Amino acid sequence: MTTGLHSGEQPQDPRPTGNQALPRQERVGLGAPHADNRTRSSVITARAAASFDPVGRSVATARSFVRDTLQGWGFADIVDDAVVLTSELVTNAVVHAGTSADVLCLRSEEGVRIEVADRYPEREIPLQVTAVNMGSPDREGGRGLQLCAALAGRWGVDYSPTHKQVWFHIDLPDRPVGTRTAGPSLPAHLLPLADGRVRVAVIQIDRVGAISAWNEDAEDLFGYAAEQVIGKPLTDLAAWPHTPGTSTGIVEALQLSRWEGSYGLRDASGRVTPVYASHLRVRDTGGEPSTVCLLVRDHERAVLQTPLRASATDTTTSSEGQATDPFEVFIGSPAPDDLDGLLQRTVERARDMLDGDSAFLLLATDDETELEVRASTGLPSARQRFARVPVEAGPGRYGSARMPAVHEDLTVVPGAVPLLAGTGMRSVVTVPLKVEGRLTGSLGVAAEGPSRYSNEEALRLQFAADRIALAVESARLGELERLRRGSLSFLVEASDLLAGTLDRDQTLALMAQMTVPTLATWCAVYTIADQASDPYLSYVLHEDEERIDGLKALLSKIAPPDPVPTPGARVWAAPGEAAHQAALRTSMRSLGLGEPASVTSGIGTTLATAAAVGGETVVLPLVARNRVIGMLTLGKPSDEHFRQEILELAEDLSRRAALALDNARLYSERTAISQSLQRSLLPPDLPHIDGVEVEVIYRAAGEGNEVGGDFYDLFPIRDGVYGFAIGDVCGTGPEAAAVTGLARHALRLLAREGFGGPAVLERLNSAILDEGARSRFLTLLYGELWPQEDGSAMLKVVCAGHPLPLRLRQDGTVEAAAEPQPLLGVMEDLELYEQTITLDPGDVLLCVTDGVTERREGTRMLGDDGLADVLTTCTGLTAGAVAARIMRAVERFASDAPSDDMAILAMRVPGLQRD
Repeated sequence: MTTGLHSGEQPQDPRPTGNQALPRQERVGLGAPHADNRTRSSVITARAAASFDPVGRSVATARSFVRDTLQGWGFADIVDDAVVLTSELVTNAVVHAGTSADVLCLRSEEGVRIEVADRYPEREIPLQVTAVNMGSPDREGGRGLQLCAALAGRWGVDYSPTHKQVWFHIDLPDRPVGTRTAGPSLPAHLLPLADGRVRVAVIQIDRVGAISAWNEDAEDLFGYAAEQVIGKPLTDLAAWPHTPGTSTGIVEALQLSRWEGSYGLRDASGRVTPVYASHLRVRDTGGEPSTVCLLVRDHERAVLQTPLRASATDTTTSSEGQATDPFEVFIGSPAPDDLDGLLQRTVERARDMLDGDSAFLLLATDDETELEVRASTGLPSARQRFARVPVEAGPGRYGSARMPAVHEDLTVVPGAVPLLAGTGMRSVVTVPLKVEGRLTGSLGVAAEGPSRYSNEEALRLQFAADRIALAVESARLGELERLRRGSLSFLVEASDLLAGTLDRDQTLALMAQMTVPTLATWCAVYTIADQASDPYLSYVLHEDEERIDGLKALLSKIAPPDPVPTPGARVWAAPGEAAHQAALRTSMRSLGLGEPASVTSGIGTTLATAAAVGGETVVLPLVARNRVIGMLTLGKPSDEHFRQEILELAEDLSRRAALALDNARLYSERTAISQSLQRSLLPPDLPHIDGVEVEVIYRAAGEGNEVGGDFYDLFPIRDGVYGFAIGDVCGTGPEAAAVTGLARHALRLLAREGFGGPAVLERLNSAILDEGARSRFLTLLYGELWPQEDGSAMLKVVCAGHPLPLRLRQDGTVEAAAEPQPLLGVMEDLELYEQTITLDPGDVLLCVTDGVTERREGTRMLGDDGLADVLTTCTGLTAGAVAARIMRAVERFASDAPSDDMAILAMRVPGLQRD
């Protein structure tokens, strides 16, 4: 079955109605009154859709779907009729017709329309002019249509080339004007407790989720003036649970037609205020939707909370003699379907049952050594939630959570119940929650007066605890399973992100962004360069960007945590203590009690920073390859603690992050070494030659390569004589670069020893062949340059298998300036000779590697002729302009990135200077 739910829509219904004259459409019913005569202006306020496979069990599933949908819409008084009709129509589709069925529920102001469509168009379509015989009530066929005629206000059948659709509309019964629900008259001491005047915040949210109205009670509750928040998204203030694997959030809640529940709103000081909210989706006269939100403080939820359906009796047998579930008697029906809601309902019912002032419920950890506070009422829940206490607090019976305990006066035995320290509670009764003899939790009720409870109240509370223990454990295991699935998904995504980069700074940013706000409110990453270095604060992130600078300044002033390699999270109290001390000093200076404040604007920043880091702070080591390379620090705002599941997830994340960070470090180091070695293979700055302009452009193929198989050089041999070379080693990358280094250094050494061009290349050929298996053949253009006093330049060149140099004359003609000879690294005996060239003023000699001439776009290649054509356009340009124009032509010739190294060497003899 596949389902979909859409609330608060006003769509145009694409389905044909009974009154429309469509080809081959059947109007079913006894005359016109049964045709679909609903007005087209009726507003569809919600819809739910589901598809059911052609199997027998789909009928029961369809009944449940319609029942749940209508009950969720508050239409319990028409549920039975709708379920009966849907059951018959789905049976016709999936059982008799053997096709899948589509069920669509539409809610409007008038009632509910339900459409059932199947996919069996081959059946005969009845003619409209003939009376429809729906058959006998005793026959199986046609009974669904008879029921529609009997139970529905309007109904009909629509045919299309691919579907047959039966629909029915049930009008809502008239609701009597008067009391919707009422409660008994209670003594004053049994009424819900409200802390001072009850303030109901009224907030209106527009279509896009932005705040459009904010009343005075909202200003008092959250500290924001209306002009500060109007126009901002409510999601900027809402603290919805960011548990991995949880799909529903505040955005989804605001889109539902009606919603009620708990979440938190962040006030002006940064503290999260738990609230209970009731949302109602409305529209104005222009059809524009918005959401009206009523909010009260969470412990005053009785003001807004919808009354629960009460049980007929407190006993286990109803007035009709039917057995009643004891769990429903205590919790109420319907029971919350989420763990937090179930636990909160439990403590509230336990408090009311024993007429207490507060109640609390703790769940046991997997090893049953500690209890974690998961729900409370009448206590400062923000401070106590997720706090932990040991199961065995003392040697006696009353020091163990495994047995019921009654404390008549906590002032006599201070510390007996650590959770209640400083709360003003004096008497308390606690009972264990057990499943199959295993401790799963503890439930307690406390009162401000002494001697309020005895063994009788303990027995009553234990009876209730026994009724709910299995349901609580089942909900807890379901939550753990969802958390584990969500955690696994979170870690998989985190691993993919961390594996996608080898940049150190980006890895640090990813680590922080994955933890905030999913795992913590703020995060700081310390890194350690080597064993002798101190931890360094490398990255700081807070969910509120305005707090980052203050947090970074605070952490910079305190000593970093010790780099302990022990796995797991450990508490680090230094940030919280430093923040509170700084806030205290700032407050004293503002009151004139301490040193004068130099910058008064820093008061608010210091106080906000103290609130931001005043909660629990933990440190997790970043260990990679048996070495601590840093620490991951996670923090909560004031009075908040970490859940154990979050810490375990953070520990898994820290292991992955540490390896990614160390990989990024190794990659950076090796890249730096590679680049340093490659730069050593490049020639130093080109020498200045009087009377000759020289320009070189070099591009190595491959990402991160600075040197490849192509190389160039220009160096002085002796006074007035310069050597130049441009060559290409077979292949690219480091192997070719190694031969490049050999060739360049050998050329310089041999030329300065006085050898001529042919002798230099013959000895270089022998050196390459001596490399054996590492040798590679090499094309090389080598020459010697003599600038002349008359402004010309004489060159002696040897072209060993290399693309021929091109000479550009002042008149724009281009010609090859040398003859081809054998390349190096192939044959042992070479007979090479040199050729003499004279460059007149204004002439250009262009030398390139084959990465230029062999530039390709599909089957097209630039070639020697194409290069010559480009060179003819360079008359009168400087050597630098010539080289740049050649490179632009090569790059524009093809759209793909070059796959071969390229080198361009341009030499020009300047022409006569003109006035």
